[in-house]
Amino acid sequence: MCGIVAYLGDKQAEDILIEGLKRLEYRGYDSSGVAISDGKKLQVVRSSGRISVLEKLLDDSSISGTIGIAHTRWATHGAATTRNAHPHMDHTGKIAIVHNGIVENYSTLKKWLINNGSTFSSETDSEVIANLISHFFYDQSQYDGCEVDMSLDKRLIKAVRMTLRELDGTFGVTVLCEDVPGMLIAARRGSPLALGIGDGEYIVASDAAAIVKHTTQAIYLGDNEMAVITRDGYQTSTIEDEPVASKIEQIEYSLEEIELAGFEHFMAKEIFEQPETLAACLSGRLDVKNGQINLGGIADLSRKLVRAHKVNITACGTAWHSGLVGEYIFEELCQLPTDVDYASEFRYRNPIIEEGTVHIVISQSGETIDTLAALTGARQRGALSLGIVNSVGSTIARNTDCGIYLHVGPEIGVASTKAFTGQLAVLTMMALYIARRRHMSQSRLEAYINAMAKIPEQIRTILGQSDFIKETAQQYCDRENWLFLGRGYQFPVALEGALKLKEISYIHAEGLPAAEMKHGPIALITPEMPVVFVAPRCGQYEKVVGNMEEVKARGGKIIAVATEGDDEIRKYADHVFTVPDTLDELQPMLTVVPLQLLAYHAAVIRGHDVDKPRNLAKSVTVE
Repeated sequence: MCGIVAYLGDKQAEDILIEGLKRLEYRGYDSSGVAISDGKKLQVVRSSGRISVLEKLLDDSSISGTIGIAHTRWATHGAATTRNAHPHMDHTGKIAIVHNGIVENYSTLKKWLINNGSTFSSETDSEVIANLISHFFYDQSQYDGCEVDMSLDKRLIKAVRMTLRELDGTFGVTVLCEDVPGMLIAARRGSPLALGIGDGEYIVASDAAAIVKHTTQAIYLGDNEMAVITRDGYQTSTIEDEPVASKIEQIEYSLEEIELAGFEHFMAKEIFEQPETLAACLSGRLDVKNGQINLGGIADLSRKLVRAHKVNITACGTAWHSGLVGEYIFEELCQLPTDVDYASEFRYRNPIIEEGTVHIVISQSGETIDTLAALTGARQRGALSLGIVNSVGSTIARNTDCGIYLHVGPEIGVASTKAFTGQLAVLTMMALYIARRRHMSQSRLEAYINAMAKIPEQIRTILGQSDFIKETAQQYCDRENWLFLGRGYQFPVALEGALKLKEISYIHAEGLPAAEMKHGPIALITPEMPVVFVAPRCGQYEKVVGNMEEVKARGGKIIAVATEGDDEIRKYADHVFTVPDTLDELQPMLTVVPLQLLAYHAAVIRGHDVDKPRNLAKSVTVE
């Protein structure tokens, strides 16, 4: 949530900061701003609206300097206005900060600062950070005795440390000071920050997407860690001033992977690259030749996983839908009792974590605040924790006992697509890995492995229906209420299809188990109501067809996702999108793809920016 970029080097900072903000705009796009030091004073430009508005303002300004900070905002405290845009200044106008996260005790701090002479100009919680640093930096009474001769750079570092210790909540923050013009300070707690290390230059960002154009070497700051960066180098430590030996890591993806590559939108690109991204997810793990599943990320704890008595899965949004599919798969293949919780609910109730419980957390970014809190709670209660994330070096990846990366490449579109199919693939492989070690026969395992190996190319055939799906979307995208129905493994897919339509088309859509339609929602069925059935041939196929007959009898318009060659279903459906046949447990990786395309085309036809849907951001790192 929100995006931070900061630069220190020998190039003009403005262009690098704006280019970085554009790559992070999917994290928030309510307002944006930059603060750049020319060595004498801080120059600040802010605006509400998209980054293009800020860019125009900068074109009309004259700003120079080789050190600066920038921010693109997703509003939490305070409306999306220029006044609330970052960077925020202290009341002297000499200290600038950008901040991701929430300062939970900001009201108390703000009252104290006002009583001590500070003034405020915004509605945000973030402004207290700038004024608190200012108080500790400029208030001479803070430096008694020998500290009166402390250099300004040491005083600034101390002031930042003292400030961060006072903050309750989460933060990713970078700091500039007019009186210490050659220093950049960055710190984090619960909100990601990486330090890119280039040739004589440094880039701090909340996502490696803003770094990779300039360097592939980065340090991922841990919770309660900070970095002090000057032209002579950098030092990392804890907020309590304990040295940290930070590991320089290789950024796992290239600049080309975060470019549009000829597509109009990142969402379209990510839908259409699923054959390749899913193949990458399976590569090295799905051993068709030897009939094995190889999962190095969990191998060291495989005995504990096999002996588990229960599985808990927590996630949010699309990841929660993949977790629901995982519940069905774990119970069917592993014969393990499995519960799935919204992470935001799990963290605030009193869950029963028994001995032998495996707690799986799923998050594309690895930074989702509710999922991270659920993980912490489960670990405190003794659960073995396992993470399924896409972002290497993320907080969840570092805080679980073991885990599996998706390896589907960076996902820029706010509405998740390729991460969802990757999550399904990883959950399925994990279930097979455990099932084979518990009771599954080798021949049955090989049947699943052979079927999974075909999924990437089967997705490619589904993508060939894009134009037909677009024509169907054209007919119905003016309808403001939709139903998505499915049974068994297809119920979570129905939920995901409805979510996608809501997220980017702003159409009200509801996902339900098909049988539940009769318990109330059938009252909504009219000729104006599109009803999407996820109905491949499976164990509950006849039941789903019966539900379709009930809708047809009431004049509802039916769109069906069905198995190739299923002519029977055309008697009931007005439009049919087909998917290749596969095993029941693997079908969601196929049936979701037409629904992704349906939502995408509907949003484009309705004139919406699918990569930046209103009120949303890619990674939810605040409550």
